[in-house]
Amino acid sequence: MTLIVAVKPNCDGCRDFIDGELEELNDVDVVIVSATAADEWRNARQRVIVSPETLMELDIRSAPFYVLIDAARQRVATEGVVFAPAQVKTEIASFLES
Repeated sequence: MTLIVAVKPNCDGCRDFIDGELEELNDVDVVIVSATAADEWRNARQRVIVSPETLMELDIRSAPFYVLIDAARQRVATEGVVFAPAQVKTEIASFLES
């Protein structure tokens, strides 16, 4: 499973994903993506990939948002709005139990 987290500059809901340790999400690969480059990405603890194409391909129209991808089944398992890593972990937990 891969968790794609869409972030944007100056986003309070994104801050914990950009600067946090993300220990809550050790059971899943996390990829953080933004549609736009920002100075704050340079000092972020987590790597932020700037790829508006990825967000378009996943039909993510606004950030903060997440998409959990099940690559083995080639489908989106679930998606939702990002508030905090613990909240996302709770929402995707049942999809990681297999």
